[in-house]
Amino acid sequence: MTMTAQPVRSESAPRPTASRQFIDKVFKARELAVAVVLVVMLLATQISNGEFLSEQGVKDLLLNSTILVLVATGQAVVVITRNVDLSVGSVLGISAFAAGNYLQSGGNSLIAVLLAVALGAVFGALNGALVSLGKVPALVVTLGTLYVVRGIDSIWVGSRQITADGLPSGFVDFGTNGISVVPYLALLTVAVLLCVGYYLRSYRSGRDMYALGSSPEAANLAGVPVRKRIMTAYVLCGALAGLAGALYLARFGNVDSATGNGYELTVVSAVVVGGVAFTGGAGTVYGAALGALLLTSINSVLPALGVSSVWVTAINGLLLLLAIAVDRILALRVAAVLRKQAAQMRSARHD
Repeated sequence: MTMTAQPVRSESAPRPTASRQFIDKVFKARELAVAVVLVVMLLATQISNGEFLSEQGVKDLLLNSTILVLVATGQAVVVITRNVDLSVGSVLGISAFAAGNYLQSGGNSLIAVLLAVALGAVFGALNGALVSLGKVPALVVTLGTLYVVRGIDSIWVGSRQITADGLPSGFVDFGTNGISVVPYLALLTVAVLLCVGYYLRSYRSGRDMYALGSSPEAANLAGVPVRKRIMTAYVLCGALAGLAGALYLARFGNVDSATGNGYELTVVSAVVVGGVAFTGGAGTVYGAALGALLLTSINSVLPALGVSSVWVTAINGLLLLLAIAVDRILALRVAAVLRKQAAQMRSARHD
């Protein structure tokens, strides 16, 4: 019996690996396509406007993208688990004000950043608890917390405004200075991106996120702690939104009750355009970062080409629709491949 069982395992084991490799190749191709479009767009703009990629131009591009990249990184982790967080813009806004309010009272810059991260993590934990324990659809939960957090922010902030004059000079300098053309904010964002990417790839709990997004039922049967993983994803997303709020304050030095309003739609667009499947289980945080770079670059490219900024929103929406269409086509293609493999396995058993 041992000799007859062994070939069955050796033949069936590679099949899920092949389908997984196919999916990985498809979404890596998506990321490569986004990178190519980004590079071509920047080079074409430079040819049209020779000052576009000047030292200050490159620095501005990086500064403008850091906040969106950070939030998109956290959002990507949530979307990989087949969920979504629409409250990130509100969390960014209230975290930025909390950090600024603390700094205006003579607080320490590092503690202000940690305060923003902690506040974001608390709201992330609230979202995660409602989704995982309450089993309420993520879209409904986070749409509700979006308005709850925004309401709290509006009541707390009122007509007040945080300005750079009331912030420590070192904190503001960190938000604008850097090493040559690379801002400190960009270096910090890259460090966070690499850490999250490494976690998803190298730790079992990170790989569980993909298993959960691919099939929650199968992940549960395989022993994946579904609730714990969903909670982790939301806490991480909230913490990064809080960190983005603190960096937003350092970057712009100006926060009011409208900060972060509508930001969640841009974040979701960046994640989906960057190749993270909205149905979960596929994509990487690096792709989400590329999507964020692409969307923020469009904001800079259009004015440099003399095109009205009114077109930015329309182009972002078009890219989102295109990415969703591609995801749907790829999902059908992957399903066809899996059906074919299942048919081959059934045929092999009969033989």
